[in-house]
Amino acid sequence: MSTHVVIGRGGTATATALSLVDAGDRVRMVSRTGLGPTHPDVELIALDALDTTALIEIATGASTVFNMAMPAYHTWPETVPPLFGSILSATETVGADLVMLGNLYGYGPVDGVVSEHTPLAATGSKGAVRARMWADALAAHEAGRLRVTEVRAGQFLGAAAVSVFTLFVQAAVLANTPAKVPQELDLPHSYTAIGDAAAALVAVARDDRSWGRAWHAPVITTTVREIANRLAELADAATPELAVLTDAEITEFAQQDPFWTELFETKHMSHREFVVDDSALRTTFGTTASKLDEVLAEVVAADAAARRSVPDAG
Repeated sequence: MSTHVVIGRGGTATATALSLVDAGDRVRMVSRTGLGPTHPDVELIALDALDTTALIEIATGASTVFNMAMPAYHTWPETVPPLFGSILSATETVGADLVMLGNLYGYGPVDGVVSEHTPLAATGSKGAVRARMWADALAAHEAGRLRVTEVRAGQFLGAAAVSVFTLFVQAAVLANTPAKVPQELDLPHSYTAIGDAAAALVAVARDDRSWGRAWHAPVITTTVREIANRLAELADAATPELAVLTDAEITEFAQQDPFWTELFETKHMSHREFVVDDSALRTTFGTTASKLDEVLAEVVAADAAARRSVPDAG
């Protein structure tokens, strides 16, 4: 029985932790709140991963550290480097392997299909910092200080996922209300189901072929409108009423919440085709994307369960 440390408590972190314990391993799940799934083989630990000394103590004896930490979106340039640096240092100190959950921001604007061979040429601050953190980890790997790999996921889909789609479209469709989205509605875009991201993370952690490079998580390439329409059909909801948020509207919202300003950096992903090649992961590890309807059926089931758990106000 191996022990793993999962840093983070989002949907993908939870799915990864449960996948590991379902396979017979143990997990120490670290987050500032100490929240996470209830399972006898998942130890929930409240800890700020910036505390390298404390993190070393937690990670001692672990075979793998999974870095799925995610600071507040608009703070990445300031908060990601020290946080990821602490996790890298602690992992190296205890002699564990490091598996990073990454995203696609580091590539910057790309013409054509994005593969793992596409240069990391981000011009925006969030993409640049994610690219730099991978470069630092890879340098440690190449120096023989530890083994590292990264799984880069697309925009997340699924129950417990947090993304532009789930925040702006999914909730509206399930509530039968109109949705305004900071993304074009009919352009192909590559999405990743959180369960598929977790499966990819576990697969690369268990295979010696994975180390020293990045891999694209399985993707479902479709459009906002197609996902919304399929979700509505599965939920027996009305045909979605969708519109695209204008730059002026986003700028106005940004006066109240810095999150909105950050959307301009990734406009090349939301307002142009953004298609990802996941063939390397599929051919190497046999890990494939779920069917869109399967992912959305889980969303509908989770929504129905949440509604049943709310007491009747009457």
